[in-house]
Amino acid sequence: MAKKKHFNQAIKFIIMISLLSIPLSAIFDTGTVLLDGIPWYIGIFIVLFIVVLGAFFDMIGVAAAAANETPFHAMASKKIAGATSAVLIIRNAERVASICSDVIGDIAGVLSGATALAVGTQIVHTFHIHSWLGEAVSIGLTVIATSLTIGCKALGKTIAVYFPTPIILYTARRVEPFIKLTLKKERKQKVKQ
Repeated sequence: MAKKKHFNQAIKFIIMISLLSIPLSAIFDTGTVLLDGIPWYIGIFIVLFIVVLGAFFDMIGVAAAAANETPFHAMASKKIAGATSAVLIIRNAERVASICSDVIGDIAGVLSGATALAVGTQIVHTFHIHSWLGEAVSIGLTVIATSLTIGCKALGKTIAVYFPTPIILYTARRVEPFIKLTLKKERKQKVKQ
């Protein structure tokens, strides 16, 4: 019975996350349209930022799945900031990994390719490159963005597997105010019931 309840909760979370990814993707993809007004050399930095952001969130997702709860209990007993939030992150590793790796990480991966293509188009127009060379520039930038995305994500995942504790502690310290706010709301709702 308990397994079925957890399974049903997991299915509800999957549906919620799938529906949440629609507006998130729309917001991020709209950003590529806004690149038309930005110079190509700034666009390159935006592509790099998106690649690093996607790899960073992917790293957090893997670290949440790889981390062990035990060191955080010891840290919490010593009142180290973020330790109790880290325990919550690890206990919800499936959800954290899904949001960080699947939603944010994957959207950033797609977005980096689309943004690189937009930057390539800007370079072609700026330097009046015609024929096959223009296509080669656009495709080349997309290939480079894809390669950087794969390399950065692989590096991030490797770091996450070997050093999950400091990554989760850092993440927990950053999101602790939001976790406390969410817990307060949940407690108030339970009291009302």
